[in-house]
Amino acid sequence: VWAELPRKGGKWKIATFLGSGGVDHAVLKFGDVSRAGSPLVRIHSECLTGDVLGSLRCDCGEQLESAMSAMESIGSGVIIYLRDQEGRGIGLAEKIRAYKLQDEGLDTVDANLALGHEIDERDFGDAVEILQRLGIEAVTLLTNNPLKAQALNDAAIVTKVEDLTTSPNPYNRKYLETKRERLGHGG
Repeated sequence: VWAELPRKGGKWKIATFLGSGGVDHAVLKFGDVSRAGSPLVRIHSECLTGDVLGSLRCDCGEQLESAMSAMESIGSGVIIYLRDQEGRGIGLAEKIRAYKLQDEGLDTVDANLALGHEIDERDFGDAVEILQRLGIEAVTLLTNNPLKAQALNDAAIVTKVEDLTTSPNPYNRKYLETKRERLGHGG
């Protein structure tokens, strides 16, 4: 079921998709994405601290807003908001523990490892399935994360990557450097 979701930049449509783990993901469409040969797509992992609370420790909220604004300006696009992927998949409580370790000097990668987690525990299979259900076979993916592009390429979704450049601040500068240097992120 699609419902309207009005924003300052225009009227979006929103639906949910029941993911493989029983989690409801949000899917947002702007304009007629079927007319775009390779629509703008953002696969966005839930980030309470950045998306909702406006934290400056990451660039998640800024990336989401930038992607939505880009879609509004060209007239179409899809946001796949993957829930239950907080902190690269470790969950909110563990993310807060990782923040504490970062406060003590570890970078984002080493903090996850120190807590016994993988560097990135997310799975993008639900995003692939959502795109397939929408009938989208080629995308212009707004991301800095090579793992997201790889997941789509592995599923034979033709993927052109467009980096989402954000402005570093004193609170996220080290985080962004670590993502570029240790995780291969663009931006």
